[in-house]
Amino acid sequence: MYITRHIEKVLNSPEFLRGVMAVTGARQTGKSTLMQHVFKSKGLNTVVLDELETRTLAKSNPKLFLARNKTPLFIDEAQYAPELFPYMKAHIDASGEKGVFFLSGSQRFNMIKDLSESLAGRVGIFELLGLSMRELKNDMFSIPFIPTEYYLSERGNPGLDYNEIWQLIHTGSFPELHIAPELNRGAFYNDYINTYIERDVKKIENVGDEIKFYQFLQVTAANSGNLFNVDGIAKEIGVNRPTCEKWLSVLRASNLIYLLPPYHSNITKRAIKTPKVYFLDTGLMAYLTKWHTAEQIETGAMAGAFFETFVFCEILKSFYNSGIDPKNYMYFYRDKDGNKIDFIINYNGKLHPIEVKKSSNPTVHDIKAFRFAGDPQTNTRGEGAIVCLNDRILPLSELDNIVPVSYI
Repeated sequence: MYITRHIEKVLNSPEFLRGVMAVTGARQTGKSTLMQHVFKSKGLNTVVLDELETRTLAKSNPKLFLARNKTPLFIDEAQYAPELFPYMKAHIDASGEKGVFFLSGSQRFNMIKDLSESLAGRVGIFELLGLSMRELKNDMFSIPFIPTEYYLSERGNPGLDYNEIWQLIHTGSFPELHIAPELNRGAFYNDYINTYIERDVKKIENVGDEIKFYQFLQVTAANSGNLFNVDGIAKEIGVNRPTCEKWLSVLRASNLIYLLPPYHSNITKRAIKTPKVYFLDTGLMAYLTKWHTAEQIETGAMAGAFFETFVFCEILKSFYNSGIDPKNYMYFYRDKDGNKIDFIINYNGKLHPIEVKKSSNPTVHDIKAFRFAGDPQTNTRGEGAIVCLNDRILPLSELDNIVPVSYI
């Protein structure tokens, strides 16, 4: 069974077509399936660089590798042979063709760096996260989430199943768990972690102590939605700060976490500059932190962190699936006086503050920090929202609304 992915519309658009089309994302998010489905009419010739013999030829003799593999060519796990990229550039420059090479990779930062340096102006790079709520419901609404009057009116009421939200948080967003629901969730995530450490981590960084690295994974998952305290985490697992920072880079490179930067301006000089960390799949987060059922998550001490992480991931997906990189738009706010805003979306010169509450009846008291989401010198205050488990939109102020999570 194939679940339609919203980013298909972007990949199929002539506006985004380049000589090289690359999709990055964590393992098991459906990158290869997506590329083969979207571009099946091209009759892609497919090679997988996970295979040692294939990878060895690609690295040692990239010119011969490309000569042996006819185009249009799909290369899976392309980050393992960046030696190919200059030869792809030469082919594209000589032919002037678009849609020649199609790549996927599970090491985002390494791959983007190599592609950007070797194929500047010739490559389209797209991010694929796990399945979104919209995709799971076959809801084709494709506008990125910004809590404006226009967005909310266009969105309409998609409906909310309270129990379904917590079940989705627990299951996670990897396609295989939804295509084959009979799979044992625990076994899937156990295999996922083992494969991740063996195939990704060891290729990015020699972690040395795998047990310590696994503990680092667990502690990072437990801190999803919090400021990333490098020294505190290093001390908790018994490693030094440089090791902790290297391991953080590994998680970022392999698309398991996202570091959300703080928003600050000339009038927010007391703003904290430390980023927040978010796991990019709540199911994996639940597995690592030992929350075994949806009911336990809903009533447990980390319920708020899980819900905030889920909302954050859904907002990210709404941007990525529209072909928009959220790094240019999404921030959070926190200052030394204790004022905080979970997310700020900086869009078209306006700052849209968003607070996340797992309750269904937030109040105007919950948006008192929204007054910091504005800078007359640079950006004006836009519409804001409290995203929560209410079942309908309700006004909180002239600019702000209570917005059900299903509207994302």
